[in-house]
Amino acid sequence: MNLAESESRPVLGPAGNKTRSLESRKPVSKPKSNTKMESVGEIKGKKSPALSGMNPNGKLMNCVSKKEQERKVFRSNLSMNASCSSDNSSDSSHSRASTGRIVRKSVPILRKQSVVKVQKVVSDGSTGGEVGPGAGEVVDAKKRCAWVTPNTDPCYVAFHDEEWGSPVHDDRKLFELLSLSTALAELAWPAILNKRHMFRDVFQDFDPVAVAKLNEKRITAIGSSASSLLSELKLRVIIENARQMCKIIDEFGSFDKYIWGFVNHKPTIGNFRYPRQVPIKTSKADVISKDLVKRGLRGVGPTVVYSFMQVAGITNDHLISCFRFQECISAECAKDKDDSFKDRFEGKQTEDETDLDVTGAIDRLSLSQD
Repeated sequence: MNLAESESRPVLGPAGNKTRSLESRKPVSKPKSNTKMESVGEIKGKKSPALSGMNPNGKLMNCVSKKEQERKVFRSNLSMNASCSSDNSSDSSHSRASTGRIVRKSVPILRKQSVVKVQKVVSDGSTGGEVGPGAGEVVDAKKRCAWVTPNTDPCYVAFHDEEWGSPVHDDRKLFELLSLSTALAELAWPAILNKRHMFRDVFQDFDPVAVAKLNEKRITAIGSSASSLLSELKLRVIIENARQMCKIIDEFGSFDKYIWGFVNHKPTIGNFRYPRQVPIKTSKADVISKDLVKRGLRGVGPTVVYSFMQVAGITNDHLISCFRFQECISAECAKDKDDSFKDRFEGKQTEDETDLDVTGAIDRLSLSQD
């Protein structure tokens, strides 16, 4: 075998690629820029005359062919990667569509709040109410004045629904409300109402005659139950006002006739639509305050007197939208009817008695003549 032929024969290397010849193993100098352009032109299908005349076993031909192969391999790899990626994406989309697990961006969904229908429940002998969202929860359907809110103390709500604005004509009740109104200088209505039972125990159920006889030193002593209610000054004011009220009762026959005489025995009606329209004092309250001070009562300024007029029903300051507005008017109308009927009944009874007396006198006179 010829040695030259064995050296030029290609040998399969360990990497699986054909090994270059001994000549190709030598370091190859980089081709110039013109050779690069010519090789590019050859790839595009334009053969250069310089390259066509060269020996295919030469160094330059080997370099150009290798670069061309590398470009072809690179392009084939790119096309394969693109096809694989498209296949993978289509497969993944098909698989997701088949399984129903299509991933989407989470978008916040606004849901309407569930509205619970409210049903009215009216029981025998009780006021109408509504059933709320909670089980067994009863929501009152009554519309009250705007200053009575869902967060208002239940004691004050009951006071508004039952007492505030109702016409009062009992002297003992009038004295109680006047005394509690004077306490507004130190306490609010909810606090006063929560301690109302203590006030009644200390002040003998607000009987003016009994309160007028109380010992001031004993009531105002430190550690007494009364000292926890109000200051010493206010406690003395209540006792002094009871003494002066007894004098008014002796003069007018009752405190009811005295106090209601300022409004001609008929409550004034505010007809207010909004809370901002309700005053804290009026000219009428100022007149009553001055007269009470003149008669020796203390702690009865115009603001306190107007609060007393509101709670005693001398003035009806319920908002016209409140259910108590009409109730207070109806209560006073019913009282007027009862009073008129009573007056007529008493007048008729007096006339009957007079007729009987006249008839008896005539009978006696006729008998004496006989």
